[in-house]
This record gives sequence, C-alpha cells and structure tokens, in this order.
Amino acid sequence: MVVTAMQQQQQTSAVASQPINPQSSLRSPPPTVSATPTQSPISHAPGPTPHREPPLDHALVPITAALRSAEPMALMASPLARVRLSDITPYEGAPGGPYGRAVEALAGSLMRHNAAVIELGCGDEALMRCGLEAARLYFRSKVQQSVAGKGSRGVYMYRAGRAVEDWDSSPPCMADIFRCMGKAARAALCAIARHLRLRSDVFNHLLDDTPLPANEVSSSVLVVTYLNGSLQNGKGAIGGGKPATSGEVEKGLVTLISSDSPGLQVCDPNGRWYLADGGSAPGDLLLLTGKALSHATAGLRTAASYRAAPDYLAGTNGSGRTSLSFRLMPQGNAILDCSPIAAAGHVIPQSYVPISVSQFMDDLSAEEDVLCSTDNICVSSIFKKLILRQKEARNNLNKELSLRSVLSDPLS
Repeated sequence: MVVTAMQQQQQTSAVASQPINPQSSLRSPPPTVSATPTQSPISHAPGPTPHREPPLDHALVPITAALRSAEPMALMASPLARVRLSDITPYEGAPGGPYGRAVEALAGSLMRHNAAVIELGCGDEALMRCGLEAARLYFRSKVQQSVAGKGSRGVYMYRAGRAVEDWDSSPPCMADIFRCMGKAARAALCAIARHLRLRSDVFNHLLDDTPLPANEVSSSVLVVTYLNGSLQNGKGAIGGGKPATSGEVEKGLVTLISSDSPGLQVCDPNGRWYLADGGSAPGDLLLLTGKALSHATAGLRTAASYRAAPDYLAGTNGSGRTSLSFRLMPQGNAILDCSPIAAAGHVIPQSYVPISVSQFMDDLSAEEDVLCSTDNICVSSIFKKLILRQKEARNNLNKELSLRSVLSDPLS
C-alpha cells in the first residue's frame, strides 16, 4: 500500500511539472483558443515569424560595425551592389532596362560604400582563375628559391607595350588578363560618366588609345601581388603604392581587384572600415575609384581608401593570398578638367582647377611622402616646406603670366 501510494504521488508530481502547452498536447486545441486575446504568452511557441525578421537594409550595415571589437570579422555577405559586365558595356542603340538598372546600382554602391562588384562572364571568369593560379605558382616558386625568412611578399607590375627580356621572369597570361580587366575598367568608367549626365566617352581623351600605338607603353598597369604573412597597418594591400598609416588611397581613375581569397577592407563615406571582398569569387572584380577621377568629376566621385584585413592575410587555406589589380590610369600629358561637369549643370568648387596629370600625380606623391614620414618630424617638415615653396612658385608664375597678358593687351 505504501509503495502504491508513493508511485501515484510521483506520477502526480511528474504530470504537474510538465508545462501546460496546448500545441504539445495529444488532443487538438479548440479552434477558438488561438484567437482569444487573453491567451497566456507561454502558449506562443518560439519560431521564425516574418514580421519579426530584421529589415532588408540590415544587410547594408558595414561588417565591422556589426561585430564587437574583440571578435574577428566573420565571412558575411558583402553589402556592395553586384552588376554584370554585360549589363554596363556600352552598345549601339537605345538604352534598355538592364543597362539603366545596372548603372543606377553601380553608382549607388559607390556613393554608399565607395566600392562595387562587377561580375564577369564565364569565359573571363575562367581566365581570371587561370591567372590567379599561375601567379600563385609563380610567386611560390620564387619563395622557394629565395633565402629563408624572405619572400613573404611578392609584387609584379605588367604594362602593355613594354618589352619583356626574359619570359621566365614574369607570370603567364598577363597580356590576356590586362585586356580583360582593361575592358571592364573602361566599361565601369563609362557607366560612372553616364550616371553623372555625361557622355559615356567623356573621359576617353584621358586614356590610352586602343589598341596602343607602336612602341608605346601603356599608362595603365596590372599589379600582381602575393601576400604570405602578417603586415602592419594594412600596408601593401594590393601593391604598387606607398601606404599611409590609415591605409592606401587610390590615385588613378578606377581600379579593379580580383583575388583568390578575401582580405581587403574599404572605408565607407562615414569612416567605417568593412570587408569589401568577403563574398567575392575569383570571377568578381572589386571596383574602386581614385583621386584622378575625383578631380575630373569635381569631387562627385570620391577616392576610395583601402587596406589589408589583418584576419585574412594568410588566406582562407593558410597558403597566402594572391590578387590581380588593374589600375586604369590617365596619360601623363592629359589635362584633368571639370568643364564637362560644369556643362552638365553640376556646381564646381573653386579648388578644382585644370591641371596636367603629371603635375597632379607629382603633388599626390609629395603629399604621400609626407604622410609616410610621420616617424621623422624633420623629414616631414622639409617635405612640407618643399610643397609650400612649389605652390608659391606656381602662384607667382600664374600672377606673372596674368600681368604679362594684361600689359600686352592693347585695350589695357
């Protein structure tokens, strides 16, 4: 009797300890229970509901802003717009819907994130994969031949039209990749011009002729970079520049970057850094705009700042990171002029005056040298004095030319 009473008491306590949930009961609840406003909150089973999901613009938050400072950046979807190269390539005839939508998406991504992604076709994607693999094997063979402790970073620059004495000293497929990425860069430049209410070929006078004249070297350059190890302050993200402590600033018109693994951060207009190539494949080209385009558009297209992401320098498989970067550069004898922007109805600040490309690049290099010499105050002050003297000399020369023109004028 005592044992039977104890068993009944245990069964009663077990039943009482179970939560009251009509949805988990063997009997179906009456249809009016779920509609009564006095239902207990416990009866609501947790589950995904459409009205509780975050808004669509939640994905547009930069990746670094959504993570705590102590967490490594996760491989999340990139907030950048993705447009197909076939949709932004200029063509004869009336513009179609895909072209207009692609131009708007490209321009909107550049304004919000200072970058965009261009998707290549199947043939070009296979070419980029081949080029990345060939460059990786090229640099890894160089590392094996070099002294131990060296060779953790390799850079190779290719310019069309330049004679190559030893074909064994350069990665293969460089000429084909140069043409492929150059075509995409020119198409992106045309799309940017079209969004600013300009002719799509308004910047063609700044570029090299296509194809290049005989015995002429291209102004644009293809930079092949291999990183295997830790870098400081994100220096040498895509090679070929003199980075400052806060990253590198692109100097040309536009730059396209393809890599075999993520590892590049871009600074958005709000000053926040995010992983720009987190969801990119080797067939995707990351588009960045430079200071030359910023001057030619009177600041309507700002120059992008970028740096190497410390968490991704070793590559996803630990064997390093290889990247192909195409810099679409203006010719040295061209003039950066904002008159087409003014003719389109845009306001031109007084600081954007016509300047030759060679002088513009010299000024940028001088400023870059000052930023890179922050550890040496004396060197920095000397460069600053040289820059001020150069500016004063140019101002005095302009004043002298103006005075000569006034004195030589018969009406004056």
